[in-house]
Amino acid sequence: MPLYRDEAIVLRTHKLGEADRIITMLTREHGRVRAVAKGVRRTSSRWGSRLEPFTHVDLQFAEGRTLDTITQAETLTLFHSGIGLDYDRYTAGTAMLETADRLVHEEREPSPQQYLLLVGGLRVLAQGDRLPRHVLDSYLLRSLAVAGYAPSFEACARCGLEGPHRWFNVSMGGALCTTCRVPGSATPSQETLAHLGALLAGDWDSVARAEERTSRQASGLVAAYLSWHLDRSLRSLEYVES
Repeated sequence: MPLYRDEAIVLRTHKLGEADRIITMLTREHGRVRAVAKGVRRTSSRWGSRLEPFTHVDLQFAEGRTLDTITQAETLTLFHSGIGLDYDRYTAGTAMLETADRLVHEEREPSPQQYLLLVGGLRVLAQGDRLPRHVLDSYLLRSLAVAGYAPSFEACARCGLEGPHRWFNVSMGGALCTTCRVPGSATPSQETLAHLGALLAGDWDSVARAEERTSRQASGLVAAYLSWHLDRSLRSLEYVES
């Protein structure tokens, strides 16, 4: 069987038979990959902890007719050790994994920017220096931008008129001027729109200065924007502290 190697973040796992699992991963060079890990559920397996969600691994695969098989696994980073013991970090991280799984929906379609964004986001989340909600919202906005759905928080998303503007509509792509506004548009504060722009740009000094009310309003808009482009909301977002 032809062999190949790649780095990956484990997104989720499913049981297969009595002892195997199907591992869904986002890889650096091969995009989203599903592969079989044989015997991983046995207590004697040396791979158990290496193939759990949040794990950053270097893998060798054997190509298969329907699913590839994992033949080697070396741990690069155990993000779970910095994420799994804190509820807010864990729920935020779970939402990040689900987002990556949903946005990179075509298997074997290389998505190096999404991969690097996820690795960087999990690393910041595991370090614990920033609020999990801020890390998650920044990741969601950036991953949407990489996927081609970058929202506008200053110029009108419809006509391009420079802002700031009062209106915001997820289906129209972001901020709207008075002329372009459509029924059902939200009216977030200017502080909220500025906060969203800072999250997208990674301006962490500005993000850290945001008031609680501003941060909560921004999170609601991010969740709505993500749900629109994914056609439905993330299951994991229900557990994220708002």
